[in-house]
Amino acid sequence: MKAATLRDMSVDELRQKLAELRESLFSLKFQHATGQLENTAQLKRHKRDIARVLTILREKQSVENA
Repeated sequence: MKAATLRDMSVDELRQKLAELRESLFSLKFQHATGQLENTAQLKRHKRDIARVLTILREKQSVENA
């Protein structure tokens, strides 16, 4: 997921996206633990996407507070 795409989203949309990514990561972790996950790179990708969303949320909140 591109950071530019995330920056175009509103704060509510970012929070919703964050919730979706966290649910998806949980599912991937569960699949990995049971040996059903074939592409383990998805775990790293989802973690990075979560970090991107959190970073952009913090950026938007700091702009609002300034």
